[in-house]
Amino acid sequence: MWSHIYQAIDEQYEKMVETRRYLHQYPEVSFHEEETARYIADTYERLGIPFEKHVGGNGVIATLKGGKPGKTVALRADFDALPIQEENDAPYRSKNDGAMHACGHDGHTASLLGLAEALVPYQEELPGTLVFLHQHAEEYAPGGAKPIVESGALEEVDAVFGTHLWVNTPTGVIQTARGPFMAGADRFEIKIQGKGGHGAQPHQTKDAIVIASQLVTSLQQVVSRRVDPLKTAVLTVGTFEAGQTFNIIADSAKLTGTVRTFDPDVQNLIIQEMEKIIKGTCTGYDAEYEFLYEKGYPPVVNHPEEADLVLQNAPNADANLKTEEIEPVMAGEDFAYYLLEKPGAFYFTGAQIPDHYYPHHHPKFDFDEKALPHAAKTLFQAFISYQDRLEN
Repeated sequence: MWSHIYQAIDEQYEKMVETRRYLHQYPEVSFHEEETARYIADTYERLGIPFEKHVGGNGVIATLKGGKPGKTVALRADFDALPIQEENDAPYRSKNDGAMHACGHDGHTASLLGLAEALVPYQEELPGTLVFLHQHAEEYAPGGAKPIVESGALEEVDAVFGTHLWVNTPTGVIQTARGPFMAGADRFEIKIQGKGGHGAQPHQTKDAIVIASQLVTSLQQVVSRRVDPLKTAVLTVGTFEAGQTFNIIADSAKLTGTVRTFDPDVQNLIIQEMEKIIKGTCTGYDAEYEFLYEKGYPPVVNHPEEADLVLQNAPNADANLKTEEIEPVMAGEDFAYYLLEKPGAFYFTGAQIPDHYYPHHHPKFDFDEKALPHAAKTLFQAFISYQDRLEN
């Protein structure tokens, strides 16, 4: 029934690529996406689709009301970049030093804009209302999703769907889970204050590097020895900053890292155990400390019925697509806030380049642009499947 729309989406492929490559050249990091937001708004103005700017910050939301009755479904794409210096040699490489679309958000935006342009000629055929939700600041907590929800933008929405181009997955494969899908993502910072001194007189110091090193080792035992083995958790120390030169014992050190969980009880247990270890270790070395723990995005927990719509119906959008239900991944996403408010699902759209595999957030990250129409078509299929389910 909707084959003509899927064809129209395919016909937007070159435009999607052009849009993606333009956005890739001019990335803007979280909370600084003014020009990107303006580009998105200008596109909807050109298409004649009503839109609102500055939603929850730099968010842009456009609304396409179909000519037939139905439900209102939001389709989300994020558009911020990362503070990374790009190392690719592609002709569309970043022109903004220190900023790069290293996670595919340029592709998310291009897919959703391409979908909107493909649907305009068929507006009267559509049931219900599509909300094109362009979100800023996914990469950096507190993120853009939470203030968008707090703005009331989802009050009239019945369901919400989103996808992430995923280079860990072959192009043509759609992946999600019925329930927990992505982990809650927290961050922490530990500052150690010891007493510095000459490298030849360690007995007169409180070596911050030794203390912090002990913490790195001890903290690894929180998950392995304190968390139920049947629960999922990750505790990673990502940075270790200390010292000035080879013959001076450091008086201070700083550790930063992340904790990933799905269960709030596990999250709280880890915080308590970290505090015990840090306090005990520093007390033993007669050093002072500061422990800062920031609870970040909650886990992405798909609503089972909406996730099932994706798994069962995505191939209807393109016969070359196949779906897989996968185990949850430990990456975080602030799409979680939408799912706390409304039914919906988040899923991965495979976008792997076989001969150019670099993970998300890598300075040589890139994705298969053939996945752009896959993302657009499966988002539209989710919208239609939701309408059809309610009718039946």
